[in-house]
Amino acid sequence: MRQTGGRPDSQNPAVASGASQAERTSEGTPKGEKPALWLWSQYLLDAVAWVVAIVLAVILRYELLVSAINVEGVAVFCGAAVLAQLVVGLSFALYRGKYSFGSFHEARLLVIVTVLVSVILVLVSLAFFTVIGVPRSIGIIAFPFACMFLAATRYLKRMYVESKARPGEDAQRTLVYGAGFLGNSLVTRMMQDPESPYVPVGLIDDDPAKKHLRLSSVPVLGRLEELPAIAARTQASILVLAFSEVEASQVRKVSDLVANLGIKVLVLPPLRDMLGTGTGLSDFREVAVEDLIGRRPVDIHADEVAGYITGKRVLVTGAGGSIGSELCRQLAAFNPVELIMLDRDETGLQSTQISLTGRGLLTGRDTVLADIRDSDALLDIFEDRRPEVVFHAAALKHVSLLEQYPEEAWKTNVQGTLNVLRASAAAGVTNFVNISTDKAADPTSALGHSKRVAEKLTSWHAQQSGQKYVSVRFGNVIGSRGSMLPLFTEQIRNGGPITVTDPEVTRFFMTIPESCQLVVQAGAIGRGGEVLILDMGEAVRILDVAQRMIAMSGKDIGIVFTGLRPGEKMHEDLIGVGEDDSRPLHPKISHTSVAPLDPRQLDLQEWSTRGGFAVRPRLRPAGRDKAIQ
Repeated sequence: MRQTGGRPDSQNPAVASGASQAERTSEGTPKGEKPALWLWSQYLLDAVAWVVAIVLAVILRYELLVSAINVEGVAVFCGAAVLAQLVVGLSFALYRGKYSFGSFHEARLLVIVTVLVSVILVLVSLAFFTVIGVPRSIGIIAFPFACMFLAATRYLKRMYVESKARPGEDAQRTLVYGAGFLGNSLVTRMMQDPESPYVPVGLIDDDPAKKHLRLSSVPVLGRLEELPAIAARTQASILVLAFSEVEASQVRKVSDLVANLGIKVLVLPPLRDMLGTGTGLSDFREVAVEDLIGRRPVDIHADEVAGYITGKRVLVTGAGGSIGSELCRQLAAFNPVELIMLDRDETGLQSTQISLTGRGLLTGRDTVLADIRDSDALLDIFEDRRPEVVFHAAALKHVSLLEQYPEEAWKTNVQGTLNVLRASAAAGVTNFVNISTDKAADPTSALGHSKRVAEKLTSWHAQQSGQKYVSVRFGNVIGSRGSMLPLFTEQIRNGGPITVTDPEVTRFFMTIPESCQLVVQAGAIGRGGEVLILDMGEAVRILDVAQRMIAMSGKDIGIVFTGLRPGEKMHEDLIGVGEDDSRPLHPKISHTSVAPLDPRQLDLQEWSTRGGFAVRPRLRPAGRDKAIQ
């Protein structure tokens, strides 16, 4: 990846373009520094500017009577100006490459330097008037001319540099949506990089005040509604959205406008990536489904999170899964004294370890291979490792499969959670976060009923221990294992069709990083026994997502409606009947409560009867028992 924005001088036209050429051609000049010839040539131009300014000032002072001018005295006066410019310029680092060439910072400095030089010239004319015979007003009259000439040489020099730094003929014709600060920076950067893969041919902005604006000679051509006509007129093949946080509704609108126009839509990387990794112009990415759905990382209160994570022993169950692995990565940033990753999937554990340490040897104490169904193993592990904070992410979560095998949901999501809770209580865990699901709100499936019981068990243990044992409830996670989007992606790759249950079915969506951020935050602000519900935004119609994914693929793929499966809802609920939706501490986290459930009241048959699904009998035929013996 070619980094074009890693140096502080990347916004400097002389450095970003002309100086970059000098870096390739000037021997002995360190890369990234302006060559001495470049700097001292500017001083010579400034010296000439002062000479011209003084000559003009003298001619004007004598009202074009050239015969009255003391040529020798003026020559001495010009020499004093040239020397003063050198001394003052060096004192303010004007010729040391400290300031971006042609920038406002340099312009301000230029005025200061010119004022000081003019003051020096006035003092020289006052002190040596009888010797050089130059009027005392010449320094004042020459000042505006000198300012104008010094600025003019820099402007002409900048125009020359920019004219030689245009993108090549192979650069793709590009429209930039957004003529604000980011759009201005983006267009300037494209125009000043001869290796840029994009050449801006126009800007689009919805602000009427910018109708006739030009940025780096690139004009604003119209509003977003005029995009099809503008694209046809400019023959652009790329559209870049120059917004740091573009709304999903806007992305969908742009996506609809460019449909069938042969235009690729690109978005900027997050600002933290652009600043932290030296992102280049080749690192724009195409619009993803996440942009269309509209989920982005949220602002968490880092001081609250650090208070219960930093310096603590933290254990994550299900650490090899998509949610558990991202939790581990985010928790590691808060410097726990020990991060213990527990899972029964050895491959998943190895992947998580590699993402954290770069090694996947599975020889350290950071990985633990165990099944949460094994209560004795969990007790031994917790007694040995003594975790202080536990994030319980291990679970079975496929609605349709668990409808066929509800007892498996009971074994993992109910009994497994109870095993983790008991081991946590025995080890003195102070903070316990049970990751639940929106399907636990007014449940209709084996998954929802099992997770609802897990929330109640967590509430009971919070009541018994007096510690911060909470549950966190959220909906579908984009990109998680078995989720809808990877399924659609695979179906598109195989040529379709895409299967959708119902044209009107909707679901809530959240990205993995966002969900884990809020889970970690919820562990900091939750009170014992609470269920914290993450704000999932607006529900999204699944058919719309499928249609947009097909449009983005460019393939002709059909959609087949299969009908709702057993246990599925047409529209999911995050908050059940009778539950609160108060948000006292974080704008994206609601607090509610569930009735605690004593583990001694657990009964598989009663649970299955209440849920309306059958559990296979445990009785074995006598012949099978003999065969086992």
